[in-house]
Amino acid sequence: MNLKAHLFDRKAKTYILHDDVYAVQSLATELLANIPTITSRPIVLLCIGTDRSTGDSLGPLIGTLLEEKRLPSFYVYGTLDEPIHAVNLEDRLKEIQMKHANPFIVGIDACLGRMKNVGMIQVGNGPVKPGAGVNKELPAVGDIHITGIVNVSGFMEFFVLQNTRLNLVMKMARTIADGIYLTGLLYQKTMIQEEKTNETGTR
Repeated sequence: MNLKAHLFDRKAKTYILHDDVYAVQSLATELLANIPTITSRPIVLLCIGTDRSTGDSLGPLIGTLLEEKRLPSFYVYGTLDEPIHAVNLEDRLKEIQMKHANPFIVGIDACLGRMKNVGMIQVGNGPVKPGAGVNKELPAVGDIHITGIVNVSGFMEFFVLQNTRLNLVMKMARTIADGIYLTGLLYQKTMIQEEKTNETGTR
């Protein structure tokens, strides 16, 4: 794989092939370009999905991997232990809004797409629309979103998600979690540098 697998289109979405050699760095670069550097605005990662469906487990797998890494700077919601899904999504969103003042939310979810795009990670502005692939009306989530195309859309999508290979989902989850973790490290470093600059400027 090479850097050509990272297809950038600012007007639409960024597409990153999950097993590209630069996938983790590309994801971190794109996230850092989109998340605010205002320290008063907490960054919340909302990982959506359920472990009852292989394809739909991408979100909680990412949440669990990030929880294990003890991600700096960001708040993580949605893990295998405590998944966020169709039944509890609205309640969890209300909890997050009450707990964090004006949070910047990154919505993370699995999705279905064209055959040629399976295995791609998408990063885009605006919310993710969970449940759209299986005809469920759920609130849109996020100021920006990360979605992983885990299988092909078009027919009996609920069963397609159920029969998605765990191997692919796990590989994609690791790449996304590593990219977010790198983002957190770089974000924390940027915040420390800005604080030092501000302190110097006030002396």
